[in-house]
Amino acid sequence: MEYRKAIYERYHRAGRKDKGKILKEFCASCGYNRKYAIRVLNGPSPMNKNASRRKRVCRYQDKTVEVAAAIWEASGHLCSERLKEALPLWLPAAKKRFAITPQIERQLTCISARQLENRLRPRKRWLKKRLYSTTKPGRLLKSMIPVRTSNWDIRMPGYLEIDLVAHCGGSLAGQFVYTLNSTDIQTGWVERRAVLGKGKVGILNAVFDIRSALPFRLRGIDSDNGEEFINYQLLDFCVKSRPQIKFTRGRPYKKNDNAYIEQKNDTHVRQLLGWDRYDNQEAIDAINDLYENEQRLFDNLFKPSMKLIEKTRVGSKVVRHYDKAKTPFKRLLESRSYHKGKMGRLKGLVASLDPFTLSAIIDRKLNRIYAMSTERIRAQNTDTVASKEAVKAVAQDKTKRALDLEVAKIKFNYGFGRRYARQRRIMRDIKREKLLASL
Repeated sequence: MEYRKAIYERYHRAGRKDKGKILKEFCASCGYNRKYAIRVLNGPSPMNKNASRRKRVCRYQDKTVEVAAAIWEASGHLCSERLKEALPLWLPAAKKRFAITPQIERQLTCISARQLENRLRPRKRWLKKRLYSTTKPGRLLKSMIPVRTSNWDIRMPGYLEIDLVAHCGGSLAGQFVYTLNSTDIQTGWVERRAVLGKGKVGILNAVFDIRSALPFRLRGIDSDNGEEFINYQLLDFCVKSRPQIKFTRGRPYKKNDNAYIEQKNDTHVRQLLGWDRYDNQEAIDAINDLYENEQRLFDNLFKPSMKLIEKTRVGSKVVRHYDKAKTPFKRLLESRSYHKGKMGRLKGLVASLDPFTLSAIIDRKLNRIYAMSTERIRAQNTDTVASKEAVKAVAQDKTKRALDLEVAKIKFNYGFGRRYARQRRIMRDIKREKLLASL
């Protein structure tokens, strides 16, 4: 260190020719590479112990991050890749609400998905969701409905995956509301309807409504093995439709066969309505009013999504490759397979609608729907339960389970220790007998 201090001072006082000689002497004495020696001698002085590395300058203003965060919250907390593609769609409406200078607009259009992820990371700490399952296998007609295990060969819109999501609260007793959720495999277009119970007639009427709302022809339906789908009514509807609708199902207990709709069950139903219980007609009307109007336009016109292109295995890992994030509306336009009249109206809505206004209306309607729940478990963006008694019961249950686990661990360790000590005694006796035999 002393030699480095001395050589550092000589190097900075010397001229151009002398610096070369000092550099050779420094490399020969310390065994450094020449380029590394230059970095050391041109770096901070070794006498200055408090010298710190130069910090990177933040390119993005706080206002830019605030606008991006506002769009992220209003759009339903999109991932960074989808948010980057959504920013140009939301900027015209954002200019009316925020003081966006040309510099901020330029930063919002140039910011990368990685930067969005880093800037918004402190705000992304709270999404934990789970699903109930109320599917019962349909025993009839299974031999008449073919099984589809993969949807990689679909290249045009019109093939839907459908599923039911239960809004039953903490109990499956009695009648309660279900959401019939459907998504187009090619474009990601989403349509939903709320029904009371799992009756075949109610499900069939909801399928009729969804078919009439789609901006493209319904070509196929793929469902799970629940009795609400595997029945004569839905099969007869598909067979007698002109042109005929292809009806397929997944394998029992294989949720990956319906991976597209299983994902939408979380992002497009659970994250909206949570796990509360709804069991009256007033709630059905309010939920359908949201599904058929603002939420439908918001999800399909202003929320980009990514599609999985391929999966490759590298050693023990599976690497997934996705395409560029696009809205379902844009994917439908690129497919060129749609109803011209409906698409013309949708194009006009894209140009005239304000996504911030849509988001505010959706929030107001959701608050009204939450008030109609008969059992409050948890609503969107909240982590509270129904009452203090429920909190106390949950805490007591967790404490009891923790105590039971500790007792089980003690019993296991005690039994294992006794068996291990017995094995050591046996091995010690065997060694002793071998030693005596050798003598």
